[in-house]
Amino acid sequence: MVTKEQIIEVLSTIYDPEIPVNIWELGFIYDIQIQPDDIVNILMTLTAPNCPVAESLPIEVKTKVSAIEGVKGVSLRLTFEPPWDFEMMSEAAKVELGLDF
Repeated sequence: MVTKEQIIEVLSTIYDPEIPVNIWELGFIYDIQIQPDDIVNILMTLTAPNCPVAESLPIEVKTKVSAIEGVKGVSLRLTFEPPWDFEMMSEAAKVELGLDF
């Protein structure tokens, strides 16, 4: 059975190439749902709709989560509501980026 922890572990290996922090700590992942049939639904965002990785980053997320043993499929939805901002980052991400004020 696939766990949310496994998914988060994989998401923690994916980085926005412009920010040296993984997408989980950045707060790009709004929701993860695992259906009984091991289909994973992910709701995520980016820093902005015109983000340079708007096409490639969601594909990387879908590909890496799909590779988790037991995952039967991934449905990824990109949203910009609510818009991402620095407050969505974890404390660790803020410290890493020098934003711990």
